[in-house]
Amino acid sequence: MKRKKAPPKTERRAFLNMIGKTVVSAGAMLGAGSLLDKKEAASAQSFPTADYDWTKHRWAFGVDATRCIGCLRCAEACKAENGTNPDAHHFRTWVERYVYLEGEERARVDSQADPQNIAAAGAEGVYRFDNRYKDEKVDKAFFVPKICNHCTHPACVQVCPTGATYKTKDGVVLIDEKYCIGCEYCVQACPYGARFFNTETQTSEKCTWCYHRITKGLQPACVEVCPVGARIFGDRNDPASPISEFIRNNRVSVLKPETGNAPNCFYIGIDKEVQ
Repeated sequence: MKRKKAPPKTERRAFLNMIGKTVVSAGAMLGAGSLLDKKEAASAQSFPTADYDWTKHRWAFGVDATRCIGCLRCAEACKAENGTNPDAHHFRTWVERYVYLEGEERARVDSQADPQNIAAAGAEGVYRFDNRYKDEKVDKAFFVPKICNHCTHPACVQVCPTGATYKTKDGVVLIDEKYCIGCEYCVQACPYGARFFNTETQTSEKCTWCYHRITKGLQPACVEVCPVGARIFGDRNDPASPISEFIRNNRVSVLKPETGNAPNCFYIGIDKEVQ
């Protein structure tokens, strides 16, 4: 009797995708939890630095919107560091421009989702802010850097049917591509629009706070290149760290606190219209 040929990888992925979209029972969620435990145990043995102890850190991010000048070096550094497709219109980190024109109560918001900004992208694929307001009377304008908030109660982790999206013991939310089936539940669940679907890998993707760098004692790439110190990163377990001082010395806020996700990215210099 002849053996049946194994189905192509694309068919297997489609089958797994279908399975993932039907896993809604409590038993399935428990299964995802046990998978996460195993994955965490394995990950603990494969950190970039052997002496890194993820139980001793509590990472957090700060953004000072009063300093950001919209130069977009952060987005360029992120793409270079993480190997993101330079032609993609998706970003692990991005900057939004809020402009209040004279006589208007609501801000005009420009971001990477704006086709005009994308059309003005440079050769490296990073969008540029245009000068569309040069002839307008501007009352107020400011830039708002955005990233994954690495929430304390991340909705993306709750909805992932396979445990591919998980939260580490040091507070960082990561995606294991080996377990991601491309169902995009996490993309839909994130209230901050911080996740996107990578059509090349057929998996979800997002900012990792450069986990491969911070576990070696380095700063995230976007923090390192910021020329004005608008991005702050550090360990909240260390009272002398930059992020601890930033939170202690400023009246910080988080985006969409009403969602209950409890973000770990803290802002100053933004108004209520920033979501």
